[in-house]
Formats: sequence, C-alpha cells, structure tokens
Amino acid sequence: MNSAARPPAAEVKKPRTALAIATALGLGYLPKVPGTFGSLAGVALGWAAMTISRLQFAPRIGATGELSNPASSWWINFAINEFAMIVIVSFIGVWAADRTEKYMRREDPQIVVIDEVAGQLIAYMGLATPRTFAVNWKYLLLGFILFRVFDIWKPFPARQAESLHGGLGIMADDWIAGIYAALGLWIVRALGM
Repeated sequence: MNSAARPPAAEVKKPRTALAIATALGLGYLPKVPGTFGSLAGVALGWAAMTISRLQFAPRIGATGELSNPASSWWINFAINEFAMIVIVSFIGVWAADRTEKYMRREDPQIVVIDEVAGQLIAYMGLATPRTFAVNWKYLLLGFILFRVFDIWKPFPARQAESLHGGLGIMADDWIAGIYAALGLWIVRALGM
C-alpha cells in the first residue's frame, strides 16, 4: 500500500502500548539526547537484574563478594535470566518500534529508544562471572560509555543493519553496538583493569 492510500496519522488509532514500550515509558520524548536516556534505562535495568540476583544468592556470597561455592548453579541461572531479559526486551522492542514507525510514518523515529535499552543490556551480558558476583560501578559506567560510543560510531555491520526493514532495522544496529561494548568490557575485565 503506498503512502497516498494510507489514512492520515490522525485517523489511525494511536498504538499507546507500543508507544509506551518504544519510548521506554516516555524517555524518548525528552527533548535532548533521548538515546542517552534510553541507554540509562538499560543501565538501570541491568543493575536491577544484577542486584536482584545478588540478593537471591546472598546466603552463598561471603563478605568479600566471593561465592562460597563458585561452581554452584547460581551463575547458570543468572546467565539464563540475563539472556531471557535481553530476548524479551528485544522481541517486544522490535514489535513496538515497528508499530511506532508505521504510526509516525517516519523511519527510525527519534522517540524510539527501546533499541538503546536492549543494546545496553547486551553490553552487560556476562558482566558477572562465577569467580565473583560483585559488580563494580566502574564497569557499569564503562559499559554505558562503550555502548554509546559504538551506537554513535556504528562500526561494521551496525550501519548496514539499519537498512533492515521496520522494527528489526531500528533494533539491530543497537544489538551490534551492544555486542561490541560487551567485548570491550570482557577485555577490560580480562586485563584486570
């Protein structure tokens, strides 16, 4: 259907749920740097997931932050939960971004920031390790900075991913930026920085 045959946006029912998700509960409407605020929502979600998991496994964590039994299944459960959160946010994000793009009749509208939320969550994938479950605030900050740099820079194949259709194109470049940021964090941790 061509754009001339479509009813005006005012005549189309406003997709309120999709808009709420796509804008990360309104953060996308902020006038300056909405993508940065979307990333901060991802930082908050990532931190919350790690904190909840830490509280869940608190009886097995010593005063130093080391697990009394590093081989226990907590880490596998945490990784599954972390991965599930990324998949859920990403899946719902593709749907919401696609609906918002169609409603607004604009490719990759600036108000859509759920892609930054998902990408930021990916940046923290594997941040907690079996050896220690303590998450240093410096890693959260570095993950945020790395993700924003890669999201703006869009190294290969992130820029090419933007050409994908609809919500998938909106989300995919941020997934790639998140992977680059996660690799950067893993390298920093491996070097003991």
